Amino acid sequence: MGNYLNHELGDGPGALVIGLDAGGTRTRALLAAASATDGRVLGEAVGGPGNAMTVPVPQLTEHLVEALARVVPEEARGRVVAVTGGFAGATAASAEDPGTVKARTALTEALRRLGVPSDRVGVCSDIEAAFAAAPGTPSDGLALVAGTGAVALRVTARRATTTVDGDGWLLGDEGSGFWIGRSAVRAALRMADGRGRPTVLAAWVGRTLGLPVDVLPKGGIPSYDHGGTDLPSGTGTPTPGVPGWERARREDFRRHLLPAVMADPPIRLARFAPLVAEAAAEKDAVALAILAEAADHLLETVRALEPRPGERIVATGGLLGPAGPLTAPLADRLRTHDLSLDWVADGCPGAVALARLAHTS
Repeated sequence: MGNYLNHELGDGPGALVIGLDAGGTRTRALLAAASATDGRVLGEAVGGPGNAMTVPVPQLTEHLVEALARVVPEEARGRVVAVTGGFAGATAASAEDPGTVKARTALTEALRRLGVPSDRVGVCSDIEAAFAAAPGTPSDGLALVAGTGAVALRVTARRATTTVDGDGWLLGDEGSGFWIGRSAVRAALRMADGRGRPTVLAAWVGRTLGLPVDVLPKGGIPSYDHGGTDLPSGTGTPTPGVPGWERARREDFRRHLLPAVMADPPIRLARFAPLVAEAAAEKDAVALAILAEAADHLLETVRALEPRPGERIVATGGLLGPAGPLTAPLADRLRTHDLSLDWVADGCPGAVALARLAHTS
C-alpha cells in the first residue's frame, strides 16, 4: 500500500531524499525534499519485511523495490540525491557486518532496477535511524527499544558503540513484549497447578488460544487477591482453590493450553502482552507485578550503559509509546536517576534526516 503526496512534486528540479525503516514485519519508505528547511514529506509507502539478517537478499531486494517504486514516481527518480536505510539486523558501526553487507547489496540493486541514483547510499540499523529521528537529529546518547524484543544502545557519532541485551527470546530481551507475554502464560499455568496467585490472565490467555469454555476459570477472581502489587509475578502465597475451577478442570486447562502454545513459534508469545496491559488496567495484582518487573528489567538494561545524569534516552517500540504500558513505570524509575525518555514512533524520519546530512556533507 502507499500514501502518495506526489502531486506536490511537480516538474521542478528540487532535489529529493529517501528514508527507509526496514523491520521484521514491513519496510516503510518516506520521500522528502532534500532541504532540511523545507521539511516536507512528499510520499510514503510500505513494502515487505526488511530484516537484513533473516530475509534472504533476493527477497529483501524485492521488498525494497516494492516500497521504493511506490514512494517515488518514475519521472522523479533522477532527482533523488541520497538514500538512507535503517535495517533491522544491520549497523552503521561496521561496513563488514554480515547484515550490513546484505542490506547494502539489496538496497543498491533495488535502486539500480528503478533507475534511482545510488551515489549516496547509507545503511544503518533501524535503532540508529530511530535515534536520529529525535528532535535535532542527535549524534550522541542512548537508545532504548521495547517492543516484541528489548535492547539498549549507546550511540556515538550516530553509530551504535555499545549494546545491552537484544539477545533474542531464548537468551534475553528482558522486559520485552515477548517476556511479558510469556510471563502471562506462565502465570496462567501457575494458577492452574496451584503454585501461583489467582489472575484474570488465566481465562484471558485461554480464550485467546481458543481453549474449550468448560476448562476456563469460572466465577471471576476473588477480590481479596487484588491487593498488593509488590510481588513478582507467580510468587507469594498461592491460593489452593479458585471458586468454580476445581482441580480436574484445571488439569484439563493445562492439557489444552500447553499444546496450543507449543504449536506456534515461541516469539508468538508476545501477542499476550496486550492482555497483561488490559489486566493491569483492571488492577489485577499479577498483571501489575509483571509490568513492574518488566520496567525493572528495562531500567537495569539502561543502567548497564552507565548513563550520565540528564543524558538523552531516545525510546521507541510499542511498550514505551504515548499509550505504552511501560512508559509510566519506567519513567518513574528513570526519574530517580535524573533520566527521561524521548519517544519516537519509528526510524523513518531519522533515516530521512541522515539522508539529508549525507547530501550536504
